[in-house]
Amino acid sequence: MRHELKIDDRTLSYLDFGGTGRPLLALHGGLSEAAAYTGLAAALGDDWRVIAPDQRGHGDSDRTPAYDREGYVGDAAALLEHLDLSGPVPVLGFSLGGANAYHLAAARPDLVSALINVDSPVEFVRKDGPDAWAFLHDLPYTAPTREELITALGPMGPTYAPALRPEGTGWRLPFHPQDTLATLAGGHGDRWDAWLASDCPALLIHGLRSEVLPREQADAMVARRPGTSYTALDTEHFVPFQDPEGFNRAVRTFLATLR
Repeated sequence: MRHELKIDDRTLSYLDFGGTGRPLLALHGGLSEAAAYTGLAAALGDDWRVIAPDQRGHGDSDRTPAYDREGYVGDAAALLEHLDLSGPVPVLGFSLGGANAYHLAAARPDLVSALINVDSPVEFVRKDGPDAWAFLHDLPYTAPTREELITALGPMGPTYAPALRPEGTGWRLPFHPQDTLATLAGGHGDRWDAWLASDCPALLIHGLRSEVLPREQADAMVARRPGTSYTALDTEHFVPFQDPEGFNRAVRTFLATLR
């Protein structure tokens, strides 16, 4: 079921996959939305109730002038407080969502009982050479028809076709390219303090061929943070999409260890 939460006259949309199981908050990555966790919710079955927001500027949630870490974390905290789940819950996040998840655990340990970080690093370093995100500068956000937008997206068209949404008299992406660039602009730097600030049980799910999280950094994240376990999958950065079965199994196995 899709629901809405008003935060400062702004709509935060979220999916509650329902059931009587224990709640799990799941934060999607950039260029994505809450529906990315449909497969995980099905794999976890009746044991867990997956709740996944469309993070600010994504999916059906409103855009906002600010895309800083504090804003993302504040939205997640506001959602958990609104849900009033009678205690802290495990929080899972992939990429952008992973960084938001471990910052939430650091800022609000009263809301987070366990942490699952899916291939989100703690050192965000600008690399020399071509900008992997340069395509966002020219990526169209809207078009008069769905077919025109799919065509304008080029190679990305088939990937995003199922997620396109009506917008006024036309169609739009489930994210705005400029909002993504604003998020990326604030994401560089050292986040070790936030990663090490929480002491709840944690799992790092790592893509062994990830271009975002090098193996050396992943090993250091596990070694330096007590209570952190590690699962490696033979993928690049997009772990949940490149090995959904391995990802679902890793999450399910970790959650089974929690009391």
